[in-house]
Amino acid sequence: MGKPTGFIDYERVNARSEEPKERILNYNEFHVFLSNEEQQKQAARCMDCGVPFCQSGMTIAGMTSGCPLHNLIPEWNDLLYTGNWEQAYNRLHKTNNFPEFTSRVCPALCEKACTCGHWGDAVSVRDNEHGVIEMAYEKGYAAPHVPRVHTGKKVAVIGSGPSGLAAADQLNQRGHSVTVYEREDRVGGLLMYGIPNMKLEKHVIDRKIAVMEAEGVKFVTSCNVGTDIKAADLLKEYDRIILCCGAKNPRDIKAPGRDAKGIYFAVDYLTQTTKSLLNSQLKDGKYVSAKGRNVVIIGGGDTGNDCVGTAIRQGAKSVVQLEMMPCPPAERTPDNPWPEWPKVLKTDYGQEEAIAVFGKDPRIYQTTVKEFHKDKNGNLSGLTIVSLESRKDEKTGRMVMAEVTGTEKKIPAELVLIAAGFLGTEDYIAKAFGVELNQRTNVATAPGGYATNIKNVFTAGDMHRGQSLVVWAIREGREAAREVDESLMGYSYLSIQ
Repeated sequence: MGKPTGFIDYERVNARSEEPKERILNYNEFHVFLSNEEQQKQAARCMDCGVPFCQSGMTIAGMTSGCPLHNLIPEWNDLLYTGNWEQAYNRLHKTNNFPEFTSRVCPALCEKACTCGHWGDAVSVRDNEHGVIEMAYEKGYAAPHVPRVHTGKKVAVIGSGPSGLAAADQLNQRGHSVTVYEREDRVGGLLMYGIPNMKLEKHVIDRKIAVMEAEGVKFVTSCNVGTDIKAADLLKEYDRIILCCGAKNPRDIKAPGRDAKGIYFAVDYLTQTTKSLLNSQLKDGKYVSAKGRNVVIIGGGDTGNDCVGTAIRQGAKSVVQLEMMPCPPAERTPDNPWPEWPKVLKTDYGQEEAIAVFGKDPRIYQTTVKEFHKDKNGNLSGLTIVSLESRKDEKTGRMVMAEVTGTEKKIPAELVLIAAGFLGTEDYIAKAFGVELNQRTNVATAPGGYATNIKNVFTAGDMHRGQSLVVWAIREGREAAREVDESLMGYSYLSIQ
C-alpha cells in the first residue's frame, strides 16, 4: 500500500465530461481525462483492503458485486501511485485482455463494491484503468507479443465480440492457430456496431485488432457462418470451434399497429448509424434518421440510453423513453446494503443530454405501449401509452406489471426504437452446428462448462449466458479458451483470473 492515508488526503476527482450541448454536435468520445500526475493521486486513494471486494466478482442477492474478471485492482493501483506504469499494465493485462474497452464501457462494478465507497466516494478505478492502458500504448508496453511456440492446432472462433476476441487472444498466445469469423464488414461485434461512437470510438478497437493480427490471429470479415460457409466444412478444417455469436434475438413489442412504418429495433438503428458514420461521416444517408421527428424509445437500459444520445445528435424534435419498472430510489435502501450492486437511479449521458436540450428527463416510468397509430399511408403517427402497477398474478402468484385502467394517453411519435432486451441465440447458427439450446434459448452446456453437445464445439459470451456485460463476455471467453486448450493439450496454463 503506497500511501496509507491516500483516501483521507485526496478527494475523488473524475474525468471531466464536455458539456451536453457541446458534445451533441459530434459523435466523438467526450471525456477529458486527468493528467498522469492527478491520476496517480487518484490511485493513492486505494486502501488496499484486507478483503478487496472490488475484485471479488461475487454474486450477492442475485447481482454481481465486484469485478467478474477478478482484476488485481489494489495491486495495479499501488503500482500506478508509485509511477510504475509498466508493471501496473502487466498486472492489469494479466486478468483483462481489453482494458481499452472496459475502461470506456464497463459500468464499473468494481467501484460499486469499493470499501471507500461504503463510507464516502469510491476509488476512481475505471479512470485509473484508462490511464494505465493508454500509457501502455503510448510507451509501447502494449505492443504485439508474438508467441514463440506453435502447437500446430487450429481453432475457429465464430463471432468477434468481446468473448470471441478474448478466446482468440488467449488461444493464440498459447500457440494455437486461431481464425476469427465475423459476419459484419468490421471486427468487433456489438463493440463495433452496438455501442455508439461517443462511448467507444472505433479506432480504439482497430488499434487492438492490429495488435492481435501482428501476434498471429487471422480475421475473416463479411463471412456469415452457416450461410456463406458450411458448419461441416469448418468442423473438418479446425480441431476446435468456439461459438461466440451473441444473443441477438431482440424482444419485440406486441401491440396493435406494430406493422406501422417507422418502428425499428434499437440495435439495428444504432448499427446503421455507426456504419454510416464510419463509411461516410453520415453523408451516404444509409441510416434511419431521427431528424425533426418525435422519437419514443421503449426500454430504459443502456441500449435505450444510447438511442437517446444518438437521436439527439441526429436532431430529434423530441425524445421520450418508456420504462416499465418504477423509478429507482436516489440512494440505497436498507434492503440493498453495500457491497451489493446499488439499485439506485442512474442518469446516464443520453438522459443528461435530453435534460439539457429539452429541459426534462426523457424517462417515463411504469409505462408501456398499448397501441401504435398509423396515418393513411401506414406511417407511424403516434402511440397510446398506459401506466402500469405491480400486481400479483392470480394464476402464478408472481408479481407482474399490469395495466392501470383509465390511464391511457396518446403521444406523438414518428419514430419508435425498441430497446427491450434480447431473447437469446439466433436459430440459424445453432441449427447449422446442431447445438442444443436451453429453456432461455442460450446454447446449452454442463454447469460451469463451455462444451456443447457437439464434439469439439464450444460456446462463450452472450450466446452462452444470455445478454450481459462486456466484462462478463471477456471472462467467458477466457474460461472457454482454457477449456478448449485442456481438450487439445491435456492440460492448460492459461490464466482465467
